[in-house]
Amino acid sequence: MDDKTNTRDRILLAAMNRIKHYGYGKTTMAEIASDCCMSPGNIYRFFEAKIDIAEAMARKHYAEEQAEMAALARKKEWSVDRRLREIFFKRLRDSFRIFEDNAKILEVAEVLHRERPLFANEQLALERVFLSALLEEGAKAGLFVEGDYAFMAEMMQCATMKYGLPQLWSRLTLPKLERELGGVLDLLFCGLYARAEEPARVPRAREEALA
Repeated sequence: MDDKTNTRDRILLAAMNRIKHYGYGKTTMAEIASDCCMSPGNIYRFFEAKIDIAEAMARKHYAEEQAEMAALARKKEWSVDRRLREIFFKRLRDSFRIFEDNAKILEVAEVLHRERPLFANEQLALERVFLSALLEEGAKAGLFVEGDYAFMAEMMQCATMKYGLPQLWSRLTLPKLERELGGVLDLLFCGLYARAEEPARVPRAREEALA
């Protein structure tokens, strides 16, 4: 790891520690620089603004989470539907616990949601890669209907959006959120499971569904 990477990591760690304590809005670039024993001007060599630090923090977290979800997707000893369920439940539980243990980190999620919407879209696109692969694997095994797997994955994300950042949308407890997510997934899988009596197929796009 080079010196530049080490410095970036020190800045991110200092920012995380300060934001956990004071919140995003009350944290300044100068304070983060001071915590890293560097000048305020020097920190701008690595990040142009505080929002860039927030995005880098979130990007690091989601990279680790995506790797863990991809590992779940590869657990061939589990059925495809179980792997999909485990992925969505992991996303809910991990996200809930992060914000439950560090309430002020929710400010970062709110700011990114408002000011960097393309970041969230990018993370969803990465998640759709292994969701689509699982849906296709399930269809080839005769478990799921055939269709546009990227579209199907996107609709699963839409239906479960609330459970990716639960405290951003509700104040429910984790058990109640788990109950909700389980019910939503049950309904989704009812539409995904193949039926022997007819060769069901999911339309490629919403326009086809409404035709």
